[in-house]
Amino acid sequence: MNEAQRFFIEQTRLGIPVDFTNEGLRGVAVPVATSFPSQLGMGHTWDKELVREMGRITGSEGRALGYTNIYAPTLDVARDQRWGRLEDVYGEDPYLVSRLGVEMVRGLQENNTVAATAKHFAIYSVGKGAREGQARTDPQTSPREVENIFLPPFKAAIKEGGLLGVMSSYNDFDGIPITGSEYWLTERLRKDFGFRGYVVSDSGAVEYLYNKHGVASDMKDAVRQAIQAGLNVKTNFTTPEDFILPLRELVKEGKVSMKTLDDRVRDVLRVKFQVGIFDHPYIVDAAHAKDIVNSVEHQKVALRAARESIVLLKNDNKVLPLSKQIKSIAVIGPNADDDTLTQYRYGPSAVRGVTVLEGIKNLLGDKVKVNYAKGCEITNEHWPDTEVLPEPLTPAERAGINEAVETARNSDVAVVVLGDSGKTVGENASRTSLDLPGRQLELVQSVYATGKPVVVVLLNGRPLGINWINKYVPGILEAWFPGAKGGTAVAEVLFGDYNPGGKLTVTFPKTVGQIPYNFPTKPNAQWEGEKTRVNGALYFFGHGLSYTTFAYSNLHITPLRQIPSGEIEIRVDVQNTGSRAGTEIVQLYTRDVVSSVITYEKNLRGFERVNLSPGETKTVTFTLGFPDLALWDRSMHFVLEPGTFQVMVGSSSEDIRLKGEFEISAH
Repeated sequence: MNEAQRFFIEQTRLGIPVDFTNEGLRGVAVPVATSFPSQLGMGHTWDKELVREMGRITGSEGRALGYTNIYAPTLDVARDQRWGRLEDVYGEDPYLVSRLGVEMVRGLQENNTVAATAKHFAIYSVGKGAREGQARTDPQTSPREVENIFLPPFKAAIKEGGLLGVMSSYNDFDGIPITGSEYWLTERLRKDFGFRGYVVSDSGAVEYLYNKHGVASDMKDAVRQAIQAGLNVKTNFTTPEDFILPLRELVKEGKVSMKTLDDRVRDVLRVKFQVGIFDHPYIVDAAHAKDIVNSVEHQKVALRAARESIVLLKNDNKVLPLSKQIKSIAVIGPNADDDTLTQYRYGPSAVRGVTVLEGIKNLLGDKVKVNYAKGCEITNEHWPDTEVLPEPLTPAERAGINEAVETARNSDVAVVVLGDSGKTVGENASRTSLDLPGRQLELVQSVYATGKPVVVVLLNGRPLGINWINKYVPGILEAWFPGAKGGTAVAEVLFGDYNPGGKLTVTFPKTVGQIPYNFPTKPNAQWEGEKTRVNGALYFFGHGLSYTTFAYSNLHITPLRQIPSGEIEIRVDVQNTGSRAGTEIVQLYTRDVVSSVITYEKNLRGFERVNLSPGETKTVTFTLGFPDLALWDRSMHFVLEPGTFQVMVGSSSEDIRLKGEFEISAH
C-alpha cells in the first residue's frame, strides 16, 4: 500500500495522496481483523457505547492497515423481511438506526482516524418486492414516510456525528435516480443536512443512469448528470473511458463548469486534510498493525458484542439455561459447526471463528459427552424451487436426518442449530419465503419426535417464519451472525454463564403473506381482525426475554405541560425481581394523540440498557424535545403541534408496563 501511495505522491502531476477505502460493516474487510457480529446483530445489543467502541476499533485497525475511509455504517432502515441485505442494517426503526448509526460514525471518526462513509443514500431498502440484484429500484413508499423513516438516520449521522462520507444509491425515487438528482445530493444532503464530506457512487450507480434507468443518452451524459447532481467520486472498478475522460470532455465543452468541478474536488480534499492524509500518507509502523489488528483486547469486545446480540425468544418452563450436570448433549444442525458464517462479505474474510459445537465443547470440557450430527445442509438440491414445488427427501437427506435422530436419542438433550448461510441471505439474496430453507424443518421435527428435550439456536440474517418451532420447541435463541466469538457466546447463554439481554429490532411475521408487517406502523394499518388471514406476529419489535424478571414503577413526567421549545423529562424505576443478575433494555414510546396528519401508533423515543443485580433498583431518565415530538404537517413542514402526548414505557413495543401523558401548549 505504501508503494501505491508513493506512486501518487511522487509520480503524478500534483502529487496528491490517495484516500484508500475499504468496507467495514462487521470489522475491516481484510483477511484478518477483529470479527464482530453482523450489523443486524449489533443492532440487537441496543448498546450505544458498545457500537461506538466497535466503530473505534474498526477505524483504528483500518488506519493501522493503511485505510483512511471505511464504508460503514449502513443507515438503511429495513421494512421488508424478505430483503437480502437486512443482515446489513441495525433494524426496522428509524430512531434506533439513528442512535446506533451516530455512535458508529463517532467511533470510526474518533480523532479523525478515518472517514466513515454511510450507505445507501437514499430510500434504498424498500425496493419493489424487496428485490435485489439488477432490481433495486422503484421504492414502495410515500414522501411523508421518506421523511419519517428513511432520512432521519442520515440526518442524525451528519448533524450529530459529523459524517464525512455518503454513498449514493442505485435506486430512484418517484422516477428520478438518486445518483443523478441535484435535489437529493445537493439540496437535501448538503444544504438541508449540512453535509461537508464527499459522495461516492455505489458501484454502478452512474452507469445505471444510462443502462438501467434510461434517463441518460449515453455514459457521457450519465457522468454529466451525476457530477451536476453532486457526486464527487465514481467507485466502480472500470477504465478511465467510463468517467474521467468523458468528464474532461464535458469540461472542455462547457457542459460541466470549472466551478462545479472545483467544488467536487474541494469536497474530497477537505476530507483528506481532515483525516490527516497529507500529513501522514504512509504506513509508518507496520509492527503497530500487527499489535492491534484482531488483538486480544479487541477480541474481548467482539465477544461482548456477540453475547449482547443474542435474544432469548422463548423459554417455556425455564428449559434454559441447561444444566451442566447432564451426561451427554447432542449438537445438531447445518450451522452447528460451520465457520463460514464469520467469513462473508463486508468484513474479515479469513478469521477462524468459534462454532457453536466448539463453544459447547470448550465450555463443558470432558465432563459431558458432546455428540454431533449435521443432519442436513442449509438448502436442498433444487431450492428455492422446492419452496413452491415440494420434493420428497432423497435417500441421502433421509440418512442425514436419521443420523441426527440417533444422535439425539443417545443424548440427554439436543441443541439444534439452524438458520441461514451466504446462499440464502445477503446482497443479491432476497427471498420469496421466510420459512427455514431446505430440509431444516424436517430435521428439527424429527429430532423433537425422539422425546428428548430440544432447544433451537438460530444463526441467520433475517427473521424466519419458525411457526412450528415456536409452537413446540420450549427454548429458542436468536443469535444472528455473531462473528468469530459467536460459538463461545452461544454456549455461555445456553448454560447460564451469561444471561441474555438482547431485544429484537425487527418484527418476525408468521408468513410472507403478512408483509409489509413492521414497526412503527400507523393506527389500524396492521389490524388483526380478519378471519381469512393469519394474524399476529411471531415476535414483535423490542421483544426479548431474560433468565430473570424485571418490574417497572414510579413513572414521573416533568412538567406535565410544556411549551414547544421546552423539554419533557421522563423518569422510571426498574427493579430486578429475580434471583440472578441481568440486563433490561428499557424502551420509551410516545404517541401524538390528536394531530393534523396520521402519525404512528408508537414512536420509539428512548432506550437504555440497565444492568441490575438481584433485588437492585435503578432510575432511568429520558428527555424529550422538539425533534422527538414534531411531525411533517399537511404542507410538509416539520412542526410541533400543541396537544396531548401519550408516554409508554416497557420491555417491548407490545409489553408496555407504564403509561402517562403530558401536554404541549401553543405558547
